Amino acid sequence: MKYDVTVIGSGPGGYVAAIRASQLGMKTAIIERYNTLGGTCLNVGCIPSKALLDSSEHYHNAHEKFELHGINIKDLKVNMPQMIKRKNQVVEENTKGIEFLMKKNKIDVFHGHGSFVNANTISIAKADGKTETIETAKTIIATGSKPITPAAFNYDKKRVITSTEALNISKVPKKMVIVGAGVIGLELGSVYARLGTEVTVVEYAERSIAMMDVDCGKQLTRSLKKLGMKFYFKHMVTNVKATSRSVTVEVQKRDSEDKFELKADYCLVAIGRRAYTDNLGLENVGIEKDDRGRIQVNDHLETSVPGIYAIGDVIKGNMLAHKAEEEGVLVAEVMAGQKPHINYNLIPGVVYTWPEVASVGKTEAELKEAGTPIKIGKFPFKALGRARASTDTDGLVKIIAHQETDEVLGVHIVGARAADMIAEAVVAMEYRASAEDISRMSHAHPTYTEAIKEAALAATDNRPLHS
Repeated sequence: MKYDVTVIGSGPGGYVAAIRASQLGMKTAIIERYNTLGGTCLNVGCIPSKALLDSSEHYHNAHEKFELHGINIKDLKVNMPQMIKRKNQVVEENTKGIEFLMKKNKIDVFHGHGSFVNANTISIAKADGKTETIETAKTIIATGSKPITPAAFNYDKKRVITSTEALNISKVPKKMVIVGAGVIGLELGSVYARLGTEVTVVEYAERSIAMMDVDCGKQLTRSLKKLGMKFYFKHMVTNVKATSRSVTVEVQKRDSEDKFELKADYCLVAIGRRAYTDNLGLENVGIEKDDRGRIQVNDHLETSVPGIYAIGDVIKGNMLAHKAEEEGVLVAEVMAGQKPHINYNLIPGVVYTWPEVASVGKTEAELKEAGTPIKIGKFPFKALGRARASTDTDGLVKIIAHQETDEVLGVHIVGARAADMIAEAVVAMEYRASAEDISRMSHAHPTYTEAIKEAALAATDNRPLHS
């Protein structure tokens, strides 16, 4: 079999790259080592976690808010097996959707572990022990990432778990320790906190979601504490010991010898992910990895070997599904002779807790460190009519603009529907809008996005209308 392009990995970056290559007239193949397509995102990441986040939020609202709305429910309880079953159904529907898209776009799918024999030959090791070889003119490496699990944590997939196993717990735990206050840890922590689990988070940094704007971390931590989540910032986990029924987590205060133990039903390790570039035969084609296992690429995302490209989590940058998708499209279009471009500064980041957190552009700290003159406008959700009507009053919108030109340099949102609202900021910043531009746009009333207009007014002339 000979192909114009072969994609190794069928996550969001890989399958989107394959579709775009096929649309551009290339004979395309995709290789996936697992039985289902979609990679981490669709199978054990973005999609299933959002399904559980949604289910747990329904239960939390029924337990905490329905009576306020005049809705009384008796004998409310969590049916965890049904919750997991629904999550699995959502995953199945999405993965079947990818299968349909492969057929629709006439993309050949191979299941097995793909590795390079040479720059134009790929070997596919199948589950039954057989091996198949295909020829390809060009290749896109899109094999994604895996959770980081230090040896001292004694990861056993039973009591010491990662996000993968956390998506399939059949009974609501009484206690859970989460190592890491990043996106994955806080999303899954909020799932179980809503369901009644006593959740304790241990974080080495000084705050939650440390890579996002400081106001986002403060606001989110405040909201998660209302759920009963406990936080140990500036602490580190030095050892985890598990039995068949529980875990003991040894915690040490940063820059100190002080230690203590936390006991729980599970320890969820969520300290980040590493590029999955194992056993790809990269040495056979002369591609080297950096100290974090990532593949080096140029501006066109091409490796040191002409015709071999890499996208998504296996290269530098934020590990985001939508980043990988944009890179997949870019590579396919570069192969076709086009001149696409990605503005990495305007790829939004989202935390799907409740309230949600969404951010695009530069943070206040980044701009101050660069010496950029800025002005800031903020508007709290508690002053928003739509938010009060839905009792979703936690959070704020923060707009950072250039002090002299008024160009919007960063938008940071904590609040209901922030994940959807951030798209307005991305569009505005793509067209290099000023804060005044946004402030003069008509926003429907009552909506959550009115908070963006109000924050823009605050950034422009410090004249918000409703606070």
